[in-house]
Amino acid sequence: MSVQWLIDGAIQGSVLALGAGGVTLTYANLRFGHFAHGELVAAGGYLALATVGLLGGAVPALGAALGPTTVSGALLVGTLVAGAGVAALALLLERFVYRRLRARAAGISAVMASFGVSMALRALLESAFTSSPRYYSEELSIAIERGGVRATPDQLLVAATALALLLAVHLVLGHSRLGRSMRAAAENPALAAVTGIDVGRMAMASWIVVGLLAGVTGVAIGVLGQVRPAMGAELLLPFFTAAVLGGLGSLPGALVGGLLVGLAESWAVATAGSEWRGATAFVIFVAVLGLRPGGLFGRPA
Repeated sequence: MSVQWLIDGAIQGSVLALGAGGVTLTYANLRFGHFAHGELVAAGGYLALATVGLLGGAVPALGAALGPTTVSGALLVGTLVAGAGVAALALLLERFVYRRLRARAAGISAVMASFGVSMALRALLESAFTSSPRYYSEELSIAIERGGVRATPDQLLVAATALALLLAVHLVLGHSRLGRSMRAAAENPALAAVTGIDVGRMAMASWIVVGLLAGVTGVAIGVLGQVRPAMGAELLLPFFTAAVLGGLGSLPGALVGGLLVGLAESWAVATAGSEWRGATAFVIFVAVLGLRPGGLFGRPA
């Protein structure tokens, strides 16, 4: 069997790791599973798409592809807009939906509310953009072949960007006063407040980081495939599986978990067929919960 599945799995895994990073930060810092994360991802994809349409029409030079990729200058700006826009959307959800539920220690209520948010956001996206697939570029990214394996410049760019962004977020949150304050506020809000930490601001900071990751994840998925309202929801199970496998609360765990899930899915497709892709994530999810609920980098249950 060709080793092409390793390359495909690593590329897919880098995108899953980016999505899992947002999931794991939500759980670690806000203490609930956010089932509307997929719609935040889709919102990022569409914000970038709208930006590409506006800038590409107003400034044609920005619509030109950069180098061997199909990524344009307008899409780079769109990626920034997606990150900032989804972060703003996440703050709105925190202010009007989740804050009071979390203040009452109603974790399950926040989870259920996120289901409602998920359906509402997807309906809004379908109403605004329809459910038809859209693309950032009509150009094709030509694969580069080396040693019997191939990858397109777009795939390599997405994988490198995902890994670099996760590393940057990990370094900032792991080695800064902000990161320490966010962890303290999550572990013991009452004690953190006594020591002078603004717990509310730390929750907002967490949502900003989660929104940034979700927005960029949406752009990454769109570059490699299509922009659709369900693009994030379809990957929600792999996102959660990668986060649980790596250990909820661990960004390095999200990276390793994402790569492992991506490789497992790619191997299943190569050996058994594409219909087994979704089942692979589910099997891993159940196995981890049964054998090691704390994940690879988390605390054993």
